[in-house]
Amino acid sequence: MSEEIVLSIYRGDADGGQEVEYSVPLTPGMVVLDAVHQVQAHQAQDLAVRWNCKAAHCGSCSAEINGRPKLLCKTRLDDYVGQTVHILPMQTFPIIKDLVSDVSWNYEVAKKIPAFKPATAVPFRMQQFDVDRVQEFHHCIECFLCQDVCHVLRDHDAKDEYFGPRFMVKIAEYEMHPREGGDRIPLLAHEAGLNMCNVTKCCTEVCPQHIRITDNAIIPLKERVADQYWDPLRALFRRKKESPTNQSV
Repeated sequence: MSEEIVLSIYRGDADGGQEVEYSVPLTPGMVVLDAVHQVQAHQAQDLAVRWNCKAAHCGSCSAEINGRPKLLCKTRLDDYVGQTVHILPMQTFPIIKDLVSDVSWNYEVAKKIPAFKPATAVPFRMQQFDVDRVQEFHHCIECFLCQDVCHVLRDHDAKDEYFGPRFMVKIAEYEMHPREGGDRIPLLAHEAGLNMCNVTKCCTEVCPQHIRITDNAIIPLKERVADQYWDPLRALFRRKKESPTNQSV
């Protein structure tokens, strides 16, 4: 007989729920999503789980496995032999049913970020360095695991104060483009709440695409905000520019 592994899966909705244990046969190369599908097929047909590609490209099957945000399709069960595998929905967002979380807040945040605005229509040749710098950010699959692990959003529920690491990556993608003509620094300094991040790098640790969120996006953006808002000469210039006496009538 094949070895079995125990899954403790959260069953419930926004009104509450609890973990329920299921045993499934363990086969070589099996991932957590395979095991969840086994449960769906043979033990709990009404178990709700979101998934699509099963190739770690769509970001749909985000959940928490033994307390750590992960993709169900990318997490091998071989790593949990001999222990119970606790599977819960992402805790930072409202629960819809079982393993499905309501991540719609993220899409509302995305609408607040100004789109890419080319600085000029003149033909422009980019250096390879510039291409490489922003290419990393394009790998984001919007699994929102970084949003789930972010202590500002998770522990303090400060969604009205901070956009979260995923959208720091989005803003960095635009701001660091050599042809960008817009200015999102005021957005970062105020509504986006960049100052709320204390660079613990927990978002980088859980990113399935290995984007260096903290080092390559958040810290450079913090430096840009500091240059514009904390540099004494720039601050003086900005105050003079924003002075009522300099406003057109």
